[in-house]
Amino acid sequence: MSENSPAKMTFQQRADEFIAVANQQVPDSSVEDVNTSFLYSAARFNAFSVASSVENAENMQAEKQEAIKYFTQRYTEMLEQNMDEYISRFERYSQK
Repeated sequence: MSENSPAKMTFQQRADEFIAVANQQVPDSSVEDVNTSFLYSAARFNAFSVASSVENAENMQAEKQEAIKYFTQRYTEMLEQNMDEYISRFERYSQK
């Protein structure tokens, strides 16, 4: 990689960047509205991800239920981890 090439972002850096965008929208909206938009965006990108991995609509239809199962399981795992972390650090994260 040359000195002028941008460094590849890590998983956490990408996630933090998405969260930063969502946080910027909260002052002009409600947390609930931003959250709903964030979830919708993730669902749209998940559908795009599946579409990018198949040859045609018929294959996407065949993969649909398995993809939904995969994304639902992964989301549940990530939500549980983040809820546990927030609970353990609630006082620090909730300071205003």
